[in-house]
Amino acid sequence: MGNYSSGKMGYAIAEELAEQGAEVILVSGPVSVSIQKEEIKVIPVESAQEMYQACIEHFPECDGAVMTAAVADFTPLNQEIHKTKRGKENWNIELKPTKDIAAELGKMKKENQILVGFALETINEETNAQKKLEKKNLDFIVLNSLNDAGAGFGVDTNKITIIGKNNKTVPFELKSKKEVAADIVKMMISILR
Repeated sequence: MGNYSSGKMGYAIAEELAEQGAEVILVSGPVSVSIQKEEIKVIPVESAQEMYQACIEHFPECDGAVMTAAVADFTPLNQEIHKTKRGKENWNIELKPTKDIAAELGKMKKENQILVGFALETINEETNAQKKLEKKNLDFIVLNSLNDAGAGFGVDTNKITIIGKNNKTVPFELKSKKEVAADIVKMMISILR
């Protein structure tokens, strides 16, 4: 089980932050892209639990975090060590919720830190994104819609809306993910000043 996230948006943001002079730690699951800037420290992880642990460990020493990863909401309760062979009967997998990394960082966040989240929505998009913003103690949330052509997983473009506190909403046109990354970093810089 998984999704089609390529990692392109997160890697573009990491590179834009580095171009702006930030020291960047990139916690990355398995993706189809690679980092182009040697000064970015990449921490590779395989599971949602490993990503959670790496983020919890490194967030206290950071000025902020951008939560772009499309981490699964559920994980198998029991993981099989060996291949499960096909049988004549149905096979059920019991799932348990994964830890909510953004929510946990939101609880840890200090006054001088910034926390940015992403919301990929298909219905009640702005309402659901606004709820995540408040629930997870984010400074702003980047809303993607799977309903917008050229946005979402596996493409080189994205169309976002940035939703800040006090329901401040800033929609953007369809752009390359590099250009979208620049818009997001610009918003982060304006908050940190």
